[in-house]
Amino acid sequence: MDILVVRTFFMWCTVLNFALLMLSFLLCTRGTGWVYRVHSTWYDIPRETFNAMLYGFLGVYKMLWFVFNVIPYVALVIMT
Repeated sequence: MDILVVRTFFMWCTVLNFALLMLSFLLCTRGTGWVYRVHSTWYDIPRETFNAMLYGFLGVYKMLWFVFNVIPYVALVIMT
């Protein structure tokens, strides 16, 4: 496999995961009430705990995005 193919793969992974991260962020900030209502029908969870879990999820997703998408892409750009 050519290094340019791998670089292109990581570029598109970075772009698509960033779009998903932004969609999740917008849903959680603009539609927090709706998201909470949907999840509170499934799970009996207080609002404060739900908010903490939601923002924790977004933080972990952002860190994983950096580690597994952005950093390998930047390393491949530097290599070529």
